Amino acid sequence: MARKLGGELLHLRDTAGKTQQQAAESINATGTKIVKMERGWVPMRDPDIRVLCEFYGVEDSQVVGGLLKLAKLDRERRKAKGWWSNSVATGSIAEYIAMEDVASRIRNWQTSLIPGLLQTPEYTRALGVSDESWEDPDDIERFVEVKQRRQERLLGERPVQLYAVISEAALRQQIGGPEVMRVQLERLRELVELPNVRLQVLPFRAGAHPCIAGPFSIVSFAEDGALDVVQSDTITGMAWAESEAESGTYSVLFDRTARLSLAPRDTLTLIDSLRKEM
Repeated sequence: MARKLGGELLHLRDTAGKTQQQAAESINATGTKIVKMERGWVPMRDPDIRVLCEFYGVEDSQVVGGLLKLAKLDRERRKAKGWWSNSVATGSIAEYIAMEDVASRIRNWQTSLIPGLLQTPEYTRALGVSDESWEDPDDIERFVEVKQRRQERLLGERPVQLYAVISEAALRQQIGGPEVMRVQLERLRELVELPNVRLQVLPFRAGAHPCIAGPFSIVSFAEDGALDVVQSDTITGMAWAESEAESGTYSVLFDRTARLSLAPRDTLTLIDSLRKEM
């Protein structure tokens, strides 16, 4: 939300031909504050947003109202102290969990891994052990606990709608060995029975496809005016896309790849076949 709001203010300033210093003077602040606002680093006050909009020549009340609504949602989200605040989750992953906690729907594409919300503890632990960057082995167990705690979003009074499309490679890559994968496949079989979980597998025979570049998640929210946020994995961390145009592009690519994938029933047939092999 904060980056989306900051990006909108930056766009309005550029369109108006104003400098950061001029914008800062309009709200009696420093240029550093404008930088932090436009990068989404700080919560934003409604009076500042109104003054900046007036300074940028924005007369459309719907545009101003939309910005104020985003600012309110951002402030509320910053105040929320979730369980992850005291966990091993830090930085970008903590920010993602915070969004996941209030999401209404998540569309996830994975190329080689089982989606985090569907992983067994053993599968997650095997991933942690393979990552030599952990300095304290106990952190791996805390990492497993965080991943399992996140799965509570699939249950309860307000379960998130999860639509996952995964490559066949994710089912065949033996993370942790055959026994770990057999249990993981059984867990998948159980979770897809939930009414809020949909899983499809993109078979190898599909060949080249729209999402071949890499994994990502599209996080949607129930609040009016809240745009989708896209999180994609990189070698060094996470990347974010929060503009309407970017999230729309990812949605189109996801839908196209889903259409190339096996139907849910055929996906279960493949899972059962692989589970018996292991």
